[in-house]
Amino acid sequence: MRRGAPVRSRWLRVGRATSTALIAAGVLALADAAVTVAWQEPVTALQAAVRAGSLADELEALERAGPTRAELRRLAGERDARERTRVLAAGLRERTRPGDAVGRVVLPRLGVDEVVVAGSAGPALERGPGLFDGQPWPGEGGTVAVAGHRTTFGAPFRDLDRLRPGDRVEVRLPYVVARYAVVRTRVVEPSAVWVLRDRGRERLLLTACHPVFSAAQRIVVEARLVEHLPTQRARATRAT
Repeated sequence: MRRGAPVRSRWLRVGRATSTALIAAGVLALADAAVTVAWQEPVTALQAAVRAGSLADELEALERAGPTRAELRRLAGERDARERTRVLAAGLRERTRPGDAVGRVVLPRLGVDEVVVAGSAGPALERGPGLFDGQPWPGEGGTVAVAGHRTTFGAPFRDLDRLRPGDRVEVRLPYVVARYAVVRTRVVEPSAVWVLRDRGRERLLLTACHPVFSAAQRIVVEARLVEHLPTQRARATRAT
């Protein structure tokens, strides 16, 4: 009996320590879930916050660089504003890689002002909202599309379902500020690629997983083009 008492005591201590660890893990899991429900997933949110400064620096460098010599040659003598915007859009799209910072998306109703990157695959969207691969960019005509996360990596499109018809949306790129007005919101299946079809005019789609905390469907906000405003740097390239 005397030998058994230390053994039982040791197992009781191990049991208490294990229970304490499990309770602590449970509390942390509940805390993480509570933060995610109330705001966004905290680990990737921190990663996104760290990357934000780098993205802003990349975008500033891109804006300072301006058009390439090849783009300037294409612009020489071109006075049509729409064609100039197309040239600058195509040039920028051709020289960027997935994940590169290329502009900003601004949603005033939601208080969103985020750096936009090129590309819509997973690694690119971990950096910020991304312009869809294979789709036109603002100024090229057709259907422009931007995807973003709702719960992870800063959750830039968390409240996308709060946008209402008439709400303003801006996509700001080094060559143009493209202004749009929300037309409608749809919820579609992930396979509904038909939403990206060209409608013969420029429009904007903002997309994200739906509902929050699920990838079962997609929420798609459609906005019509209101106007293109060439940026100061783009205007400076205008032929004299």
